[in-house]
Amino acid sequence: MNKIKQLIRLHIDGYSNRAIAAALEMNKETVNRYVLRATADELEFEALLSLDDPVLEHRMTGGSPSYPDKRFEEFKVLLPYLEKEMNRKHVTLKLLWEEYKSTHPDGYSLTQFRFHFNQHVLARKPTTLVRDTYIAGEKLFIDFTGDLIGYVEPTTNNTIKVQTFVACLAVSDYGFAMCVPSQKCEDFIHAIICCLRSLGGVPRIIVPDNLKSAVIKTDPYEPTLNNVLEDMANHYGCSVLPARPYHARDKSLVEGHVQLVYSRVYAELRNDVFYSLEELNRAVAEKMLAHNRKRMQRLPYSREEQFLAVEKPALRPLPPTDFEIRSKTELKVGMSGFIFFGRDKHYYSVPHTYISQTVKVIYTRTLVKIYSEGESIATHTRDYTMGRYSIIEEHLASHSRAYRDRSPDYYIKRGENAMAEMGKLIRNMFETAKVPPETFYKSCDGLIHLAKNTDPVLFKQACETALKYRIYKYSFIKQLVKSKCEGLEENNARDKPVMPPTHKNVRGKEQFK
Repeated sequence: MNKIKQLIRLHIDGYSNRAIAAALEMNKETVNRYVLRATADELEFEALLSLDDPVLEHRMTGGSPSYPDKRFEEFKVLLPYLEKEMNRKHVTLKLLWEEYKSTHPDGYSLTQFRFHFNQHVLARKPTTLVRDTYIAGEKLFIDFTGDLIGYVEPTTNNTIKVQTFVACLAVSDYGFAMCVPSQKCEDFIHAIICCLRSLGGVPRIIVPDNLKSAVIKTDPYEPTLNNVLEDMANHYGCSVLPARPYHARDKSLVEGHVQLVYSRVYAELRNDVFYSLEELNRAVAEKMLAHNRKRMQRLPYSREEQFLAVEKPALRPLPPTDFEIRSKTELKVGMSGFIFFGRDKHYYSVPHTYISQTVKVIYTRTLVKIYSEGESIATHTRDYTMGRYSIIEEHLASHSRAYRDRSPDYYIKRGENAMAEMGKLIRNMFETAKVPPETFYKSCDGLIHLAKNTDPVLFKQACETALKYRIYKYSFIKQLVKSKCEGLEENNARDKPVMPPTHKNVRGKEQFK
């Protein structure tokens, strides 16, 4: 989906399908197919680009075909005839459309008729490759220097070598440089974000070298971009077209800027000592600002003046938020209605109707989004606490919510609704406890279950006995029910107080009342 978004952006920018296919190293027929699908979709191009990847994937590859009304199938049959007629003198496409509408009243409008015909004709016409001409705000070239620079770690006094990221715009040659710990993906993306923030806008195309961070597989005809870089480009509304390996002309501007960084940053800072990466980057930024403000030798203005006058107004605006790296995985929803996110060893709830289904999960540093069949079904704030659960109450089944809402009052009320003696027993159980109330939840569940499967008279007698002897235990009640309260009458008779004999030798008149 990242590549499809890149395809749509290039189409919006006016690139032909053949040029898009060459730029993205895709089959031209594949480009034609996706352009047709995007054009036929009820959403505008910008609306399609704003969709999350799983939603766009479902619209572009799943569901109903792009032309369910059969108009395109009928149009394809007419294409050979239309092309033949267009080769005849005095025949125009508008004339052919009028004839087409007379036999197909519900057919395409003139605009769509022209579009589909031109797509068919241009698909077989060769294109002429011309030398690249730069347009203001179009391209930003990025690369890393070969030589390293460093700073001193204060605690160990060791020199830490770091990489230097270099970027420049095509028309103004306005440059940017920044030191990062490595060329790893996270550092690479961070440097690009800082660069765009420094420029105050976004170019239409970012041209990286064939870095391992930017390109997974190096191939002169089919380079596969790192998914993270494509995600970043889609977030900022630009395209990524990597330079071809062993083609210096593709990145000659940034190669030249690397040499300028050597002479105007490295050389001028050679005698300075820095004790942190932040301190080093402040010095690099000052040197790059001086470099951009320096009058160019063959031109009567500086790079900064050219950038402010020509290039910055042509840049696209920055999005309201910075890009966050997104990762993707697929997980199965457990019988409890949760997915187990193994990276953090954390559980996230999913609507209970998706139990046992496999869902797509897209996560960033702050969010976890869950999708099924192209539809967003859950969004959680990412929690790094191991072994814990992130729960949205609406996701739980009714019995699960009732189970989570347990409390002493909940059980006392349930007991009273079933039997007054049982409610009194449960109340005394909680009120006389010297341990947390959660300790008795299972005992209460057991009592409720026992009451449902016991003769009410027998269960009432068991509860009364427990209340009499102040034994508020599930095991005691269960034993009474199991024995059917045998021996209670004898115990009651034995426990009954015996009246003293009444004869003249007994003292106290109260004994004879």
